[in-house]
Amino acid sequence: MKRAQFDDIQVGDDLPSVVEGPITRHTLGVYADASGDDNPLHLDTDFARRAGMPDVFAHGMLSAAYLARVLTQSVKQSAIRRMSVRFVAITHLGDEVRCQARVSEKFIQDGEPCVALELTARNQSDEIKLIGSAVVALV
Repeated sequence: MKRAQFDDIQVGDDLPSVVEGPITRHTLGVYADASGDDNPLHLDTDFARRAGMPDVFAHGMLSAAYLARVLTQSVKQSAIRRMSVRFVAITHLGDEVRCQARVSEKFIQDGEPCVALELTARNQSDEIKLIGSAVVALV
């Protein structure tokens, strides 16, 4: 996979996107086992319904992990200087998670060429599920 280079990237450029899903009960179970997050809202339909939800729904951090893949497919993990996300809406069973990163700024920080990125995760209906930002170092 070709890694992003500082001289080749411009403000407004998009990094290659990531699409995951659709989200299934199996996906939620595997993520719960891997993360240790076994909150019944994500695993137990009856519990989720008693809490007022129509069914179980995806862990927010699952979508955040998918969003992080946009970064790690373009830069080494060690080049990520900062990543933050804000959860905007619930990701439901059957949703695809479509993750994007757009370059918002290029700068030198502590002698390192860096780019700031605007991050979004949307479902197949283009509804925003997560927004965020990141800074990565590029050579």
